[in-house]
Amino acid sequence: MTAAALTSPAAAARMVTTVRSDDAGALLDHLATEGQLSWVRRGEGLVGRGEAARLEVTGPHALDEAADWWASYTDGLDIDDDLGITGSGPVVFASIAFDPVAGTSVFVVPEVVVGRRDGVGWITTIGDVDPREVPAASPTWDDAAPPRLRYADGALDPATWCAAVATAVERIGAGELAKVVLARDLLVSADLPLDPRRLLRRLADRFPDCWTFAVDGLLGATPELLLRRSGRRLSARVLAGTAPRGAGADDQRLADALIGSAKDRAEHALAVDSLVQALKPFCTTLDAPAEPDLLTLANVRHLASDVTGTQRSRGPRGAAGLLELIGAVHPTAAVCGTPTRDAAAVIAELEGMDRGRYAGPVGWLDAHGDGEFGLALRCAELVGDDSARLFAGCGIVAGSDPAAELAETQSKFAAFQAALEG
Repeated sequence: MTAAALTSPAAAARMVTTVRSDDAGALLDHLATEGQLSWVRRGEGLVGRGEAARLEVTGPHALDEAADWWASYTDGLDIDDDLGITGSGPVVFASIAFDPVAGTSVFVVPEVVVGRRDGVGWITTIGDVDPREVPAASPTWDDAAPPRLRYADGALDPATWCAAVATAVERIGAGELAKVVLARDLLVSADLPLDPRRLLRRLADRFPDCWTFAVDGLLGATPELLLRRSGRRLSARVLAGTAPRGAGADDQRLADALIGSAKDRAEHALAVDSLVQALKPFCTTLDAPAEPDLLTLANVRHLASDVTGTQRSRGPRGAAGLLELIGAVHPTAAVCGTPTRDAAAVIAELEGMDRGRYAGPVGWLDAHGDGEFGLALRCAELVGDDSARLFAGCGIVAGSDPAAELAETQSKFAAFQAALEG
């Protein structure tokens, strides 16, 4: 009797094997033709293929249920991990609804994960597949002609959306709230099927400093890290305050205007403060810079602040897992507003659309409790083979100009449009 015959199918399904593999090639070359799973920045991160387990969850305890499900799933695994580093072993990719109570959040455990961190590469498999036998990377060449595209207004046409912004500014001026983030969607259809692998590669090439993500048909390149956990070390990158890029000397003028803008600095301070206040009960130390930096991307600039902290080692908040921490900090003022409850009510009243998983947390979690979650921005939701729904939003504060905010959404749409049209 062979060794393989001694292993039952149920036992094989619980086997997880990770081996070092520094010659696996470019991560995005491992993307599957269907069901793409990605979290990649500057050639490092994770790409998943296949589906070993899946959870879709909605309701007031959605993230608690997901955390319990993941803990139960990993408790039943037989793990052989040569590396034992963050991201090796079993991982779950997650795309969480902007409103987890009303929307559906998706968690997917891939059968195969190809990862790279700090130059160290690895392959993880779930089941009786030897990671050494995982097929080599299959580059998808970008030599095909781009599809012909047709765009259409989403939930609100531009004039109606500008009117919603003007109403929000009036509410802010009346003292009802300090900030609200209003988003809009844009519909696109193509004359050919859209290839998510091509779109993800183009996003990664154009925005190397962003996290190129894909989970269950939601694709994008986000510049905003909501929360990273490594042991008890926590970190986040907060973005709020945006300016377009310009040509020649005009580009520097726009950069100087952004860093000196009282309006944008006030908006940024609200976003940083909302994250800090939410994380503070969980931390023994928490540091936020006094002044924001400029983050320069291909299409826009943002005011950016990197926040770091150390999670408590004792008590219930010291025992909080990453999904509980995500639930505590989301939604921040960067994607909702301040105060949160009031801003969410204004969004529901004025935005006119269901965000779904747009502006929700997206990322991954490993069996040790470490992981990374960004915010699903600069993204599109694939709708069928040849259509997609693009999203862009703006922080509305006192002094916001509806026409300028509309132009900002157009600059943000351009991130995904470049991947579609190039």
